[in-house]
Amino acid sequence: MSTEAGAYGKPLPLMRGYTKEFYDFCKNRELRFQRCAKCGAWRHTPRPMCGECQSLQWSWEKVSGKGRVYTWTVTFQPLYPQFKDDVPYAGVIVELEEGPRMVSWVTGIDPMQLKLNLPVEVWFDDVTPEVTIPKFKPIKA
Repeated sequence: MSTEAGAYGKPLPLMRGYTKEFYDFCKNRELRFQRCAKCGAWRHTPRPMCGECQSLQWSWEKVSGKGRVYTWTVTFQPLYPQFKDDVPYAGVIVELEEGPRMVSWVTGIDPMQLKLNLPVEVWFDDVTPEVTIPKFKPIKA
């Protein structure tokens, strides 16, 4: 994470390499993950080699953006002062329909109301002109 957050004020991802590629897709409102061309395994965080078969052949594949809350933790005392106005907030791991898991936020719900397997869908938060962060919201029944 970079501390060059400008008006946003919170840490931002370092926009280089595979991380930049991931966030460039997010800027275009697409959630994409690497998928191994040899064995089909999904992976996140982005990296050059498949953890299943060690292949170096892969592509960025679009996913549905729908998933379920896999686990979470609620923060009442922020580690960084930039998050003091957000407490309490929950760091959430979302397991997407396709299988990859990612750390994010679930918005639109009190963190104390989060439930295991809560259905969620991605939305994209333009936090700066250069950075769009994927976040999740509950799917209305």
